[in-house]
Amino acid sequence: MNKLGIFVGSVYGGAEALAEALAAKLVSTQVEIFFDATLDDFMAYDADTVLVISSTTGQGEIPENLLPLYVALKDQFPLLPKQRYGVISLGDSSYGEDRFCGAGRKFDTLLTELHSQSVQPRLEIDAGVHFEPLEVAEAWFSQFITSAEQAAA
Repeated sequence: MNKLGIFVGSVYGGAEALAEALAAKLVSTQVEIFFDATLDDFMAYDADTVLVISSTTGQGEIPENLLPLYVALKDQFPLLPKQRYGVISLGDSSYGEDRFCGAGRKFDTLLTELHSQSVQPRLEIDAGVHFEPLEVAEAWFSQFITSAEQAAA
């Protein structure tokens, strides 16, 4: 894997902090983090690997800083068969199963519809169980990188 784009949806900064901590673990891969991504930013990774890290708001919605990208992808519907992806979704199960990690679930579904290739099952982190998401995400991220590199070979 030559490059990784991390697309972050965050309200209070938890997803941002997680993205920065995970990106810091990579030394031989070009990593760029996007907090207010455009469709052009995302399309620059059409033959590479993307990671969506998003908190969930309100009724299981996508945070405002990531919503324009989601809407643009849904409206333009670019097929991305060469792209590899993963999703880390942050949520709180006390808000109900139908809302829990809704943003990540929506992105995962959309990327599958766009023919992007999932290299690792979506990680859902429950804030009610795991106060520090990095503790849960590190092992998943390590496997995600390994799987993405194998898929790119």
